[in-house]
Amino acid sequence: MKMKENTAPEFATGDASAIKKRKSKLNRLHTSDYVFIGICVVVIIICLLPLVNLLARSLSGSNYLIRNEISLWPKGFNLDAYVGVFKESEYRWAFVWTVFLTIVGTLLSLTMTTLCAYPLIFDKLKGRGVMNIMITITMFFNAGTMPNYLLFKQLHMLDTPYVLLVPFCLSVFNMIIMRSFFYGIPDSLRESAELDGASFFQILTKIYLPLSKPVIATLALYYAVGRWNGYSDALMFAHNNKKNWPLQLYLWNMLQGQSNIDNPGEYKVGYAEQTKAAVVMFSTIPILCIYPWLQKYFIHGVTVGAVKE
Repeated sequence: MKMKENTAPEFATGDASAIKKRKSKLNRLHTSDYVFIGICVVVIIICLLPLVNLLARSLSGSNYLIRNEISLWPKGFNLDAYVGVFKESEYRWAFVWTVFLTIVGTLLSLTMTTLCAYPLIFDKLKGRGVMNIMITITMFFNAGTMPNYLLFKQLHMLDTPYVLLVPFCLSVFNMIIMRSFFYGIPDSLRESAELDGASFFQILTKIYLPLSKPVIATLALYYAVGRWNGYSDALMFAHNNKKNWPLQLYLWNMLQGQSNIDNPGEYKVGYAEQTKAAVVMFSTIPILCIYPWLQKYFIHGVTVGAVKE
């Protein structure tokens, strides 16, 4: 008994020390890890420097901007540009309108993407192979801008809110990602639900959608960023009606000198540059705040949905 009592703790202690050694080896960083970390840090700095410079310009005095003395730290700190932006009625409406377009457009796009991807996973769907081919072809070939313009003109959609929501509500690439994710869900779940008498839409809402939160969050991020940053569609199809200008189109017109905010008769010298930087910051920060909330779903949704087919 004494030998057993003495050897057991020794064995346990030896086992614990061996585990600690293994953990220490695993926790050690190799040279390649340091190189990879260094590259990531350099990329992060390169991406952040323009944003930091822009923030410094928006908070600096106009005199320093005229002399081009602003780098990464504001000089003559003031909030005049941000106050002026909030007083601009056109900017306030463009901001509210863009938020509406982003929310409604993202929900509409997710609905269309789901309704397009879900039926294509059923083997018994007649003509499924032909449908997949026809849908995939649209990724590489399309009519172009002028035919789209003529089509929207025939449909009386030009310079209306519908031209910014309906025509581009579905991305084939995003639909393929969602379809691939649906393929990864076991067929046994769907078959068991069918045996219990579940309908087509009940299987979608009760089984597939709850299990597809990662890919839904990923595609929601794709669509939301696209809607928020989009200006070319409004520029080509809704430019004649300022009420339909999204925030990015408003910013583009301001940078082109077509906005009242650049009128030298109303604003002091150098204030326009400061205001432009403030508007760009207002246009960038809201969409950046979404990433931390969706990051875990974004990584999982991309890695899983992209490799399963």
